Amino acid sequence: MKKILFGLLVLAGFFMSQITLAAADLEVNTPAISALKASMQTRHGQLAAHYNSGAVGLTKDGLIAVKDANLVALKDRQSLNGLVSAENGDRNALYKEIANANGHAEWEAEIRSTFAQRWVQKAQSGWWYQDASGWTKR
Repeated sequence: MKKILFGLLVLAGFFMSQITLAAADLEVNTPAISALKASMQTRHGQLAAHYNSGAVGLTKDGLIAVKDANLVALKDRQSLNGLVSAENGDRNALYKEIANANGHAEWEAEIRSTFAQRWVQKAQSGWWYQDASGWTKR
């Protein structure tokens, strides 16, 4: 009986978090969010070739990672690592800013998860992303 009750409580908590997140405005805009999006958009032009080549992929936690450094010339790897680091910094800040703009800092993990799914859905054919089984090509 205790196991059933516990299971029901866990299930109820999951559905409540989904309902709460559905109420979150993921398109909210503040000066900080606008600046982060602009920075990411500018960087995207530099990252696109690396997504296309398979050197960089989308991670399951809403960030990006160097998937195969061997696809990048040795002289360019440090620059790529800097781009990935800057992108991940902006993504982390974006998730936090959206949660804060909604007045619920505790929603950050759910917002991150939702964006991780959106990035994959919007990825171009041939880009790599992580799922539960590892790296997968879109």
